[in-house]
Amino acid sequence: MDVKLIVTYDPAHIESSKEKVELLFKEIGVKAEFLKSKYSGIFLLSVAKPKEAVKKLKALSKKSSELFGKTYRYIPVDKWVKSEIPDMQKAIKPLVSKIGENEKWMMDLEKRHYEKHEFKELIIKLTDVVDRKNIDLKKPKKIIKVEIVGKDAGISLLTPDEMLVVS
Repeated sequence: MDVKLIVTYDPAHIESSKEKVELLFKEIGVKAEFLKSKYSGIFLLSVAKPKEAVKKLKALSKKSSELFGKTYRYIPVDKWVKSEIPDMQKAIKPLVSKIGENEKWMMDLEKRHYEKHEFKELIIKLTDVVDRKNIDLKKPKKIIKVEIVGKDAGISLLTPDEMLVVS
């Protein structure tokens, strides 16, 4: 999958949401290509530098959240794997070395079109491979982001400014 960015939106407003996303990327001067998504409420985009794009969008959102219309979350994806627990664990393991021994971190997990495992079970199994003790759910320095969409899972290591939740 060449998807580097997931954008969630209100499925009842697909056309206006797509227009908003196109205008936003034009505004920040970033080329974004929409890829085929079989799930309503989720745009899959190919963007050259998704983390930098999200930082620019975040700055824009502080000026005016109205520009974002019915779009909600902008999430960069570092790597795609199958949404099987061993595959996700294997993708998360190399990220741990990028979290300092005493650095505050958290896991942020979303699952859509996925009924295989309960949320709590997923969190327990996926954090099993992380040996960092300094968990902080309020102000982490690093976020292990897991976006499960059906049979696939997008895995990223982000700082709080590399993920946008439009409020």
